[in-house]
Amino acid sequence: MNIQVIAVGKLKEKYLIQGINEYLKRLGSYAKVQVVEVSDEKAPEVLSTAEMKQVKNKEGERILNKISADAHVIALAINGRQKSSEEFSQNIDQLMTYGKSKVVFIIGGSLGLSEAVLARADEKISFGKMTLPHQLMRLVLMEQIYRAFRIMRGEPYHK
Repeated sequence: MNIQVIAVGKLKEKYLIQGINEYLKRLGSYAKVQVVEVSDEKAPEVLSTAEMKQVKNKEGERILNKISADAHVIALAINGRQKSSEEFSQNIDQLMTYGKSKVVFIIGGSLGLSEAVLARADEKISFGKMTLPHQLMRLVLMEQIYRAFRIMRGEPYHK
C-alpha cells in the first residue's frame, strides 16, 4: 500500500520532525509512506472571511495538484467522523482488501481546508473536538497509521 500524507506548511520543530521520522521508519515494513509538504499561504494575523477563503483556496490548489486521480482521499476535518483506533485500522484494512493501493491523508493549514479539497475527499475523519496545531496533527496521524497496521497484524503495541 502507498500512503501519502499531504500537509500544509513546513515543519520546523525538531521534536516533531524526529517523531515523524521514527514512525516513517517503523512503517517501512508495512507500507510505503511519504509526507508531502505544500507551502502555506502567507497572510496577516487578522483576516476577513473573504481573505480566509482566498488563503484556503490557494493552499487547496496546491494540495489538489499533489493528488493522483486514482487515490482514495481522507481529509482530516474537525467535522469529520470520529473513529476508534480499531475502526481506523479496519478502514485501512478494507481499503487494501478492496484494491485501493493509494491512500492520501490531507492535513490543512491553520485555517483548515478549502471546499474544493473537502469535495475531493472520499471521507473525512476527525481526531476529536479539541483543536490541535496542524504540525502536531502530522505526528498524531503517523502514530495512528502505525497503530492501525499493528492492530491489523495482531502485533503487540496497541493496548
